Amino acid sequence: MNTLSHWLFVVWASVVAICDCRSRRVSNALVVAGLAAALACASLRHGPFGITLSQASLGALVGLCALMPFFALGVMGAADVKVFAVLGAWCGMHALPGLWIAASLIAGCHAVWLLVSTRTRLAAIGRSGEPTFELGGKRATPYAACLTVPAMAWMGLQVFAAGVK
Repeated sequence: MNTLSHWLFVVWASVVAICDCRSRRVSNALVVAGLAAALACASLRHGPFGITLSQASLGALVGLCALMPFFALGVMGAADVKVFAVLGAWCGMHALPGLWIAASLIAGCHAVWLLVSTRTRLAAIGRSGEPTFELGGKRATPYAACLTVPAMAWMGLQVFAAGVK
């Protein structure tokens, strides 16, 4: 187990989550840094998820292509798509469906919480063409944060399981 790569991943994922929660923005520089770190770790065979460079590259491509239709439809931000691609590079293609399901469940819980806390009526959703939810000047759900949190939890479970053996 390479602890440096684990820490690189945790720091990158944490910064993504914090930026997304605070401003609903994830900079391209942060996305590129995460992708470069993921590919470097994979090429050195020291990544936290033990994938090869070809698996990391394929994971990034699949992650990008998987969420691109949602961006094209206007229901997801570009940063969310790019972060999912970088998670594909870190975790590999095989992890993406589980991360997507976990992130969607977290985002759904967040949306319900926003409905309740803003007292939004279900009949009013989607009528105005404006963002469905806004709380404290922040629009919608920080989906990039919803993606990175389960990835960090999954890595933590892998580290724990390796330590128990």
